[in-house]
Amino acid sequence: MTKATKKQALGRGLSALLKDPANDIQSIKDKNADKVVGNIVELDIDTIEINPFQPRSNFNEETLQELATSIAELGIIQPITVRKIDFNKYQLISGERRLRASKLAQLKTIPAYIRIANDNDSLMMALVENIQRHDLDPIEIALSYQRLIDEIGLTQEQMSEKVGKKRSTITNYLRLLKLDPIIQTGMRDGFISMGHGRALINIEDHNAQIEIYRKIVKENLSVRQTEALVKAYQDGLKPKPAKKANKNFEITDEPKKSFANYFGAKVEIKASSNGKGKIIIPFHSEEDFNRILKLIEK
Repeated sequence: MTKATKKQALGRGLSALLKDPANDIQSIKDKNADKVVGNIVELDIDTIEINPFQPRSNFNEETLQELATSIAELGIIQPITVRKIDFNKYQLISGERRLRASKLAQLKTIPAYIRIANDNDSLMMALVENIQRHDLDPIEIALSYQRLIDEIGLTQEQMSEKVGKKRSTITNYLRLLKLDPIIQTGMRDGFISMGHGRALINIEDHNAQIEIYRKIVKENLSVRQTEALVKAYQDGLKPKPAKKANKNFEITDEPKKSFANYFGAKVEIKASSNGKGKIIIPFHSEEDFNRILKLIEK
């Protein structure tokens, strides 16, 4: 059983637990509450209501449909967060785009983190312990850091103290969430490493990200090769410096007259814009040629 399958099975098991009236969890002190806090639970979409205080009201239909297509193909990468408001009833805290897109994709259930009354300290402890595990992929770690920011309100400095990691390390993990969902999935599935992901983050265009990601996987490129590929892409975007215009090299009449007077012939001078050229001295006989030759040899 893969790691993803285990998580899905765990989520469904917890879902069944929450649907049991005899185990209705309302507080962190209730029985089995510790099994819910910090874990992903598969919830029926129709049990989740939109938060009426959600400040965002406009959603781009085109990007929402794109997300729905991605979810249908790859599933939900980042679970939504809900608050338990009654038995088998929940209110959305964060992830409205994911919830709306999941409905468009006609999903019946959605992975969610459930917040229950007075669970703040327990949730923070669960997330911090989760980050310390050795079997997590980089995206899982990044999502845990993001939850500490979104749901607990920790700053990166505070997280650094809680988990014993440098702030720069935390920042590097969080930046991975800017990658296209397809690439995040590839990292979770082990097709690429965090090093590959960190290189790809430097490309803002998600289509370009995916194109290079597919090349990495197809050709089994190393992190160093990926960095070189990204640099080549970025260099291609830079405007090329304009070529310096060559100054026109013109021959005035004065030097032409000087040549003509010296050689006693109508000298032809040709010059190009790069400063190169040639001087043509005509002669009319062998005697005339020898005369010019003597002038040159002087």
